[in-house]
Amino acid sequence: MSFLKKLFNISEKENKQIVEQEVYLSLDDLFVHNFKEKGGKFIYCTTEIELKSSFEKIFKENNWFTTHILNKSLKTFLPNKISSTVEENKFDNPVFTTCEHLVADKGDILFSSNQLGSKKLKDFTDNFIVYATTSQLVKDTGQALTGIKSKYVNNLPTNISSIKNYNINNVDDNFLNYGNNNSKNLYLLLFEDL
Repeated sequence: MSFLKKLFNISEKENKQIVEQEVYLSLDDLFVHNFKEKGGKFIYCTTEIELKSSFEKIFKENNWFTTHILNKSLKTFLPNKISSTVEENKFDNPVFTTCEHLVADKGDILFSSNQLGSKKLKDFTDNFIVYATTSQLVKDTGQALTGIKSKYVNNLPTNISSIKNYNINNVDDNFLNYGNNNSKNLYLLLFEDL
């Protein structure tokens, strides 16, 4: 190694600085990195055809046939082969929904009562498929909450929560989360809208 240092005239201090440099990622790259680090499954789509095809592949991979839709407008994205249900209190099938924001610095997905109604995340099945757009990416939770506040000025949603872990077998030792395990097996269909 000292031969290479002499050859390239690299000092120990310069070598340490090269190793310790921070890497700055764009907002979308930061989100994807953190999201995948937590075990989330991410699919990027640029057309509605890609979206339907990806949805179909997810169902085929998991041997699912029916989904529970929380937002009826999402029904247009379902391939013809997949049936859907909107029963209020039956959540045996994977849930297909939208979200409020994608939080880049933590890789979290933020929901409110606009997506979940009055149900808590723990009341749903372990399998979630979330449809989101690139315009929903925000830097941090503060920006997400500010976005909700400005979007729903006169009618603020309640039940604001986030999925923070995408591995359903993960045990959270944080005493602040005791009894509030919201880990989900989650697929994110991210649609390019910018």
